[in-house]
Amino acid sequence: MRTQYMYVLKEISKMAEKNVRQAEISRKTNETDIKMKLVIDGTGEADIDTGIGFFDHMLNSFARHGLFDLTLKVRGDLVVDCHHTIEDVGIVLGKCIAEALGDKSGIKRYGFFILPMDEALILCSMDISGRAYLNFDVEFPTERCGDMDMEMVEEFFRAVSANAGIDMHIKMLAGKNSHHIAEGVFKAFGKALDMAVSVDGRIKGVLSTKGMLEV
Repeated sequence: MRTQYMYVLKEISKMAEKNVRQAEISRKTNETDIKMKLVIDGTGEADIDTGIGFFDHMLNSFARHGLFDLTLKVRGDLVVDCHHTIEDVGIVLGKCIAEALGDKSGIKRYGFFILPMDEALILCSMDISGRAYLNFDVEFPTERCGDMDMEMVEEFFRAVSANAGIDMHIKMLAGKNSHHIAEGVFKAFGKALDMAVSVDGRIKGVLSTKGMLEV
């Protein structure tokens, strides 16, 4: 009897895992070697090592506040600079989002959040439409935070947008401290994405008069 009970529990666990939206992608070039697993239906757990301390902190903030599980290991050509590592992580994250969502059936599609981070106030609004566009209206007072170039924040989100097919607007409404501004951007992105990928039982198929969410 106990054996049958354990078998049923295992089968239920397998069925539940199949319904969890997730993706696992490896991408290797002459510049970076990236292994990422993203669980959309997660709890905010993260295990991240990009070799760039401040970038790790930003991605941890994204995962925690968006309630996504994110495992990421990166070996990049940091002897050059941080550009390739950060941009390529954005590429892989975008691809993971797209793969995990599949045909996007049932998702709310739109997400937005205005996030305060001390003196900084950041707006992030998005449409997971399949049509990539990024409007990034953020200014950083300093060129770097820790070991990360602040100009790479925009490049990261451009890569995410292009590879996930997201129309995204990120705007700084207030801010004086680069750390607070950047962290506000990543947290607002996580919160807005969490809203956009959430499932609404009232939606039949995809939320589009076209009947599909892609170009």
